[in-house]
Amino acid sequence: MSPTGGHMGDTHGAAQGAAPVNTAGADLRELASRRASFAQTAKAVGWSFFGVRKRSAYEQDVQKLNPVHVIVAGILGAALFVGVLIVMVRWIVGSGIAGG
Repeated sequence: MSPTGGHMGDTHGAAQGAAPVNTAGADLRELASRRASFAQTAKAVGWSFFGVRKRSAYEQDVQKLNPVHVIVAGILGAALFVGVLIVMVRWIVGSGIAGG
């Protein structure tokens, strides 16, 4: 407790003796309720893998994409990328091109 009666590290500006306000849960719910579809998110993540997003498109994505969708699409995109690499390597090694 601080000398004023509030909790140390309380950055929510709660009045003396009042419980600190928990806005993290409300913020997370607001972010997760964004309206962009998973297909829009997958498209944005796909372009991001190539690094060719325009700044204006990035700004729009930040405002409308659901962060949960971004995480899921990123994991699926990475898994797909690794899977394609594995298939390509097996095909090249199996065909004898790499063996010489």
